[in-house]
Amino acid sequence: MPEKITGGCLCGAVRYEASEAPKIVVNCHCLDCRKTSGTCHGTHVGLAKDSFTVSGEVRFYDSTADSGNIASRGFCPTCGSPVYSKNSAMGDMVAVRASSLDDPEIAKPQLAVYASRAVSWDPVDPACKAFPGMPERPA
Repeated sequence: MPEKITGGCLCGAVRYEASEAPKIVVNCHCLDCRKTSGTCHGTHVGLAKDSFTVSGEVRFYDSTADSGNIASRGFCPTCGSPVYSKNSAMGDMVAVRASSLDDPEIAKPQLAVYASRAVSWDPVDPACKAFPGMPERPA
């Protein structure tokens, strides 16, 4: 694991870093992640909010998740790249898009959520523990 996790948007206007290893890496097959990723799942790297810093302007689009929580998806207003998200139920974490990492090899998905919504030509990774929806977050 690198000392720092770094990444950013396509144009370089947004940059971030985290000083701690990922808490979890998840492939999400929900409709919102599919639409915001531009493909059929989003890969999210869960990081402790306290270890995460970001520079540059990030705009957020808020939507209500199936759970009723608010998902805030952050993107670069210049190039449109999705960078990271927040969820109202997980105030202690942020989730960076694996596609925004400088070294995406550090993102090894462990879980697949909304696996029941995976499209046939983008199947759930058999190496991941799969959930048909969103599992309860352990306390």
